[in-house]
Amino acid sequence: MKSKRPQDTTESDRSFLGDERAIEGLPIRLVIALVIGVASLGIMLQILGGVGTFETDTEVDVEFEDPSIEEGENDVTVNVVDEDGNEVTDAVVVAEAGSVRMDNALSAQTGPDDNSVTFAFGRDANMELPPDQSTGEIEFIVQPPADSNWADEEPNNKLLVIES
Repeated sequence: MKSKRPQDTTESDRSFLGDERAIEGLPIRLVIALVIGVASLGIMLQILGGVGTFETDTEVDVEFEDPSIEEGENDVTVNVVDEDGNEVTDAVVVAEAGSVRMDNALSAQTGPDDNSVTFAFGRDANMELPPDQSTGEIEFIVQPPADSNWADEEPNNKLLVIES
């Protein structure tokens, strides 16, 4: 049998069915493609993982020395802290009726060197529990300083008021 020259090949001679060498390089090509794909995916995930790590606002909240008070005239000290426990100064704190009845909302501002404010519930807001209720809550809103990276977007801790 004489060998064929390249110009003598037909369409059926060039198919994979007629080529016994077609499978020889396939497994190594698949392995190389898989390794390159996994490496590329890892690089992309690292890049995407870095997105959003720029400076974001830090959430603020309120803390109390005692999480509950009795109905009536009570002074309550409220501390303003961020999510890491750092003091938040120069913030405005508003106390408003949750499930407790109050004549008006109260507000106070923390000082430049202090993160606490004191509210005189009962005397300044005429606080009382709703009829047939033995507990209620007072809600707090914090307005952090405008020139800071603090924000109050999540619900804050609530002060529990119990029947005296």
